[in-house]
Amino acid sequence: MSLTRRVGSETTAAARGFLRRRTAVFFTFFFPVIIILIFGALVQTNPTGGGLFAEPPVYYLPAYLAVVVLFTPLSRVGSEVARHREGNRFEKLATTPLARWEWLLAQTLVNVAIIGGAAILIFVLVVFVTGAEIAVGPQLFALVPFVALAVALFCGVGAILGRVADSQDGVIAASNGIAIPLLFLSETFVAPDQLPDWFLPALNLSPLTYFSRGVRAVTTPRATIQVEGATGVAPWLLNLGVLAVLAVVFFVLGAFALPRTD
Repeated sequence: MSLTRRVGSETTAAARGFLRRRTAVFFTFFFPVIIILIFGALVQTNPTGGGLFAEPPVYYLPAYLAVVVLFTPLSRVGSEVARHREGNRFEKLATTPLARWEWLLAQTLVNVAIIGGAAILIFVLVVFVTGAEIAVGPQLFALVPFVALAVALFCGVGAILGRVADSQDGVIAASNGIAIPLLFLSETFVAPDQLPDWFLPALNLSPLTYFSRGVRAVTTPRATIQVEGATGVAPWLLNLGVLAVLAVVFFVLGAFALPRTD
């Protein structure tokens, strides 16, 4: 069996497994919608004042996308690894031609497809619900690799969590413990000028920061807000490059972390 057929078969099986869990499907799309309705429609932004939402609506598009890009792969892949460990499935997989990295690639492809659909929904809602002014142009196509690479990166992290945690409950607790701080401390909902100066260098340690900066660079009109690195040449390309390197590193680490046997 060829590589394409092995990965394709596992991808199909993983997709069917996800679609059978209707609750997971529902909340993958419902949770970010609720976040947008609460923060975008009810709380709203206050560009001329202070507070947490002191930036124009378009500034928070990366934050809303980060909700699914971050939480979904961490919890889904982590739980899937834990479920396989509990059912001794990795021991069975070891007897097949499917390599560990191929299994993780199949899981990643499913997550990219699911989260890609959710990201489109989020993008549309942010525009129509919050009134965000998006910079229209060919640079918007860069959103596709940004979302795909970020999902691959956090699928790798999820695989590591699934190996380290002792149960599915442990995976959920660990993923929330990682995702919640990253969600607010990666130039997403909280702007850098709202943080103390001594903490600012730590923003560069978060992989999600490069996703936020890159997405903001390709979606924000220059006349609306000062984009991080906007004076440089294609700042989104620099952030995309960093995100790509980190995605490869964490994917390899995640594949290596997958157990051969249970």
